Amino acid sequence: MVQYNPKDWLLFIFRFHKSDTMRVLARIMFFLMLYTAAICYLEREVFKLNDTSPLKNLGILHTLLGMVISLLLVFRTNTAYDRWWEGRKLWGALVNNSRNLALKLDGFLPIEAKAERQFFLKIIPMYANALRTHLVNSSLANELFDVDGLQEFKQQIDIKKHVPNQVARLLIKHIQDARDKNLLTDTQLLLLNEELRSYTDICGACERIKNTPIPFSYSIFIKKFIFFYVVTLPFALSFSLNYYAIPITLFIFYVLASLELIAEEIEDPFGTDSNDLPMQKIADNIKKHVNELIRFA
Repeated sequence: MVQYNPKDWLLFIFRFHKSDTMRVLARIMFFLMLYTAAICYLEREVFKLNDTSPLKNLGILHTLLGMVISLLLVFRTNTAYDRWWEGRKLWGALVNNSRNLALKLDGFLPIEAKAERQFFLKIIPMYANALRTHLVNSSLANELFDVDGLQEFKQQIDIKKHVPNQVARLLIKHIQDARDKNLLTDTQLLLLNEELRSYTDICGACERIKNTPIPFSYSIFIKKFIFFYVVTLPFALSFSLNYYAIPITLFIFYVLASLELIAEEIEDPFGTDSNDLPMQKIADNIKKHVNELIRFA
């Protein structure tokens, strides 16, 4: 995720990064420029159409359709941002639940139970990383065992299966083992249940966002709408703006297409793009906080 100062206007205006829509649309805009210039030349120089041409009335149609396409893009952008923000809230809940679980285990477990404390010190942050690799690319699950102290879990977790569920199972099993050793009471076990259940709830909600994109028919309709709106725009603008229709058409296309591209990028917040959630940073913070909360002396 890009870190920035929202008050630095000059940086926003003159800075280009790899996910900037201008880079993505540059080739299309070049061909659109040639297309618009050709339309203007044919209308003004070859066919010498005047203001009485029926094509001039296309401007009225574009005015009406402009309101429709604006509403569609507003809905599209808001829907995509809602998905991004829901993903951020879910990872925020994961941070809070991991802290609460670490706090409770630190308070419930005897200070002498060093093996159990050491286990939970490793497994709680491991769940965040397991969820991150599961959402980005399940083939990255091998990275979990590259961290010092986590190699012991390699024989207990099958990376070809649902890794977060297996990590949660190990967590619950070890808590039950601690109860069997009388390190935890039944009441304490009940108090831990809310945090344990939240892990699976958060994972399921993230999977719902990841695996349920915007309906295909809606997405393709918006793209077709933008395309036909823009390619017919030069026919009307050339009468009133002459060759100035070229930059105006390019600008309108840039605004409309950029909104759609931004919506496409943020509707799936679990990835490695510049605008995706900083899941690695959040997972690192969970590990840092758990290490601070679970004591050994």
